[in-house]
Amino acid sequence: MGSLFRSEEMALYQLFLQSEAAYACVSELGELGLVQFRDLNPDVNAFQRKFVNEVRRCDEMERKLRYLEKEIKKDNIPMQDTGESPEAPQPREMIDLEATFEKLENELREVNQNAEALKRNYLELTELKHILRKTQVFFDESVHTISYNATSYKSRRYRQMADNQNEDEQTQLLGEDGAKINQSGQNLKLGFVAGVILREKLPAFERMLWRACRGNVFLRQAMIESHLEDPSSGDQVHKSVFIIFFQGDQLKIRVKKICEGFRATLYPCPEAPTDRREMAMGVMTRIEDLNTVLGQTEDHRRRVLVAAAKNLKNWFVKVRKIKAIYHTLNLFNLDVTQKCLIAECWVPALDIETIHLALRRGTERSGSSVPPILNRMQTYENPPTYNRTNKFTKAFQALIDAYGVATYREMNPAPYTIITFPFLFAVMFGDLGHGAVMALFGLWMIRKEKGLAAQKTDSEIWNIFFGGRYIIFLMGVFSMYTGLIYNDIFSKSLNIFGSHWQISYNKSTVISNKFLQLNPETADYTDTPYPFGMDPIWQVAGANKIIFQNAYKMKISIILGVIHMIFGVIMSYYNHTYFKNRLSLIYEFIPQMVFLLFLFFYMVLLMFIKWNRYSAKNYGRYSASCAPSILITFIDMVLFNTPKPVPEPCEVYMFGGQHFFQTIFVLVALACIPVMLLAKPLNIMKQRRQGNEEVQPIAAGSTSDVEVGMSNGQISQGVDHHEEEELSEIFIHQGIHTIEYVLGSVSHTASYLRLWALSLAHAQLAEVLWNMVLSNGLKKENWFGGIILTVVFAAWAVLTIGILVLMEGLSAFLHTLRLHWVEFQSKFYQGKGYAFQPFSFESIVENSSSSSQTEGE
Repeated sequence: MGSLFRSEEMALYQLFLQSEAAYACVSELGELGLVQFRDLNPDVNAFQRKFVNEVRRCDEMERKLRYLEKEIKKDNIPMQDTGESPEAPQPREMIDLEATFEKLENELREVNQNAEALKRNYLELTELKHILRKTQVFFDESVHTISYNATSYKSRRYRQMADNQNEDEQTQLLGEDGAKINQSGQNLKLGFVAGVILREKLPAFERMLWRACRGNVFLRQAMIESHLEDPSSGDQVHKSVFIIFFQGDQLKIRVKKICEGFRATLYPCPEAPTDRREMAMGVMTRIEDLNTVLGQTEDHRRRVLVAAAKNLKNWFVKVRKIKAIYHTLNLFNLDVTQKCLIAECWVPALDIETIHLALRRGTERSGSSVPPILNRMQTYENPPTYNRTNKFTKAFQALIDAYGVATYREMNPAPYTIITFPFLFAVMFGDLGHGAVMALFGLWMIRKEKGLAAQKTDSEIWNIFFGGRYIIFLMGVFSMYTGLIYNDIFSKSLNIFGSHWQISYNKSTVISNKFLQLNPETADYTDTPYPFGMDPIWQVAGANKIIFQNAYKMKISIILGVIHMIFGVIMSYYNHTYFKNRLSLIYEFIPQMVFLLFLFFYMVLLMFIKWNRYSAKNYGRYSASCAPSILITFIDMVLFNTPKPVPEPCEVYMFGGQHFFQTIFVLVALACIPVMLLAKPLNIMKQRRQGNEEVQPIAAGSTSDVEVGMSNGQISQGVDHHEEEELSEIFIHQGIHTIEYVLGSVSHTASYLRLWALSLAHAQLAEVLWNMVLSNGLKKENWFGGIILTVVFAAWAVLTIGILVLMEGLSAFLHTLRLHWVEFQSKFYQGKGYAFQPFSFESIVENSSSSSQTEGE
């Protein structure tokens, strides 16, 4: 079978590369993305490998590029992305790249440092400007007034604290210096300091001054209305101007220490008005000059960043490719002459010619005269699993690999899942309207996939939706099909072909009597089947609508489930035949198929026989009242119970010889159990006694009798030997598999009833939303009714999308996933392999970009 139905055939090759050509050849293989290299130095420390210095140089270049990227994003400069992937530079170009990045980093850091120093100087001048403006009113006052205000201020603060302080504490707060201020006259000489402080620190600053200086200072403050920029962080801060008056050197020292502790900035402020005016004029002139210099600095910084932004994406790609090449070269071995690199790699057998061409191009690029040598190796190691996918099959293959990567060359469920997955989902989600919404959403993502993929958002939920766009589209299309079968669109029906029922009651009786039922025995039924899907009359048959749909959907679920499981067992046949596993083919596949057919498929046949023979229009033994219960018949069959007698003219059995056939079926099915349990281990034991060295493997997809195709040059399929496993373990494992299959056949069949349960739940929820929400908007008329209908329809649409499409869709998706992983794949799929992870620049660059974006946020 093709690679679509089975993983690619892989081969292990040994590659000999000349040292001067190794870089170019590995670069070509990275662009190709079809070679998985093995680490031939597993015991060598990463820091002791040959090309560790080159890897470190690449790490340093990446660090510089991330710094540039951070600065570019800070200024909101768009980075040019052409979508093209440049080739990996030659090793000699690393020096030029390092020099370019070093120059850009140094230039940018120097510009940033200069800009920060200029902004700090600008901030100091701006704060000094506000100090000179805000403190003018204080210096206009006389010293006597200041002294009086200081005394009044202290007295006021003293009175405010009198309620919370005892007499001793008040005396202590007053202090000797305070007494001197109270006794001082008009000729008192006061010192002062002026500065700025963060506005949120001002209350605590004022309290500390009061307590530390014992009320012997006078503080005046005024807010700076405009925002100031912190030069270090770039944040906007709020500050206030303050002036502190005091007497004596001791208070001066104490005040300055408090200002230093609160990180307040002090500035020189002259006492004379003329000096203050001259200083203010000088400050304004310097501020204007700084504004000009700052503008030029920002322009220069932006020019540097804009120039870097044009090439940043390409630089990242180049550096990551260089790093990936040297990291791969560290996996190689050096021969004794130190002139040749030796590698081992897994290669798809079909692509060996393409790899030869890539190696030839690499040799020509490097100018080497010695071509690389590629030798095929023989190994007993299990090769990696490689399934070729495209943008359509990739999502379905991801669903399978999420359960477990396929064992090498075993049957791949993905091609069949493309049909069965959306179909089983649609059985649970059958609604023409909801399916159309889902299909349109998937179709929109498919039509816009190039633009949406280029956005590269970090939203995990959106990436899941976008990655599964083809699955969503197919699930919506299949749901539209099953919605037509159920004749269900937003809990209503489409009357396409007209009803095949004729109502004999008058209108008033139909409207008033809610217990009327559709009775096919009467003349109301035309006795002709509906052309497609369900008759729309069932939508208004309130009394027996649920009864009819229950029976219909439950039987459909069992039929689909049994067919799905039989298909899974048939898939195991192709695994056994491919791996030449004769014991598993005879003693596992045949009894498993017989057990499933004679019990559960027979139950499905009984359903079709019952549908075909029994009818409401028939009389006698095949009338509707004589139709037996399939479930009771199956239980009596398995337990060998004697069926209960039925009244005339009915009969217990649906066809002649039914009891005989049922007895034979059950006995044969029971006989299959010991065959599955004992036959294979006993044959293995017999072969060992005969002295066979190689015997049949236990696992269907992981081993083989002999090396598969070794004579034709094919790799051995990882041969296991039963001599390596005890007989007791073989019997235990076979017993576990047998019990799991027998009990699983029952439980898995019942598990498919979730198709019926979720389908009914979805239909009932849709009906509840229609009756309790949207129908209320249809009761009003005129313009007022239009407004009400608009509001009600909006609420109904939100609930429909949120609950029935998203939540119910997710529930049906998970149940469908379980039916495939457990009920279907357990019949043939082991999933014990490991994925083929080729050396590919595309995946490396994509993963590196995603990780860098995550770190940046």
